[in-house]
Amino acid sequence: MTVGAELPEWGRLAGMADSELPLLETALLIARDEYPELESAAYLSMVDAYGRRLNASLSDGLDIPSKLTAINHFLYKELGFSGNARNYEDPRNSYLNEVFDRRLGIPISLAVIHIAVMHRVGLPLEGISFPGHFLVRLPVDDGILVLDPFNQGRPVSIEELRERVTPHLDGQPPSDSQLFQILAPASARTILMRMLRNLQTIYQHQGDHERVARSADRILKLSPDLPDALRDRGLAYAEIGYRKGADADFARYLQLRPDAEDADAIRGLLIEGAAVQTRLN
Repeated sequence: MTVGAELPEWGRLAGMADSELPLLETALLIARDEYPELESAAYLSMVDAYGRRLNASLSDGLDIPSKLTAINHFLYKELGFSGNARNYEDPRNSYLNEVFDRRLGIPISLAVIHIAVMHRVGLPLEGISFPGHFLVRLPVDDGILVLDPFNQGRPVSIEELRERVTPHLDGQPPSDSQLFQILAPASARTILMRMLRNLQTIYQHQGDHERVARSADRILKLSPDLPDALRDRGLAYAEIGYRKGADADFARYLQLRPDAEDADAIRGLLIEGAAVQTRLN
């Protein structure tokens, strides 16, 4: 088995359309940064096997609610996937190989697995980049069903959705149009970038600047010239002593956002970097 042979290359991702970007494979690519010997084919085969088992057990005449019940029972009861509420900030919750192996994850990593399995049984599950807690949605004839992968795939009512999102809107309940926009399907790129931001935040809290830089760098591989990622990578580079990279990121950030609130602070860091280089020379 060739390690990583089935995964895309980081250098090609920026040029791929959202519709071409493979969600499961790229999520495993993120994990391979931390686990270089990760055998991606084993996990891809595992998901295929899940799909075959479900397809063999789901009868053709089964309605959507019954299929969802059966799939949720398989994933969360038989296989034992669950949300890691006890140790939510553990970075292993964001690396898909660990989620498969430990059957523990956070909403977005569990959602990636849920989406992959559902697609293998012909159900077009989609991600929702919901504030605070990632969700998934299934289009149905009369609208969408919203499910919570962190809580065993249970359906989320419209009332609960309004309640969940209200704190993120300064305490104001969302209008119908606002909620409709919030529940829009997230692209694979959006999902992957949110996974990487989660990792970046965890490593920032841990003071692990090398992994902060790596996470921001991978975001930029998906979306080059994203100002916040350039700034964050530059700050991490500065912390680990890579001044050339930090200064290049700071300069590009200021080109893109010359009037940012932190622009003066970043200019100060650029001047500081230039002074360091002068002393070294």
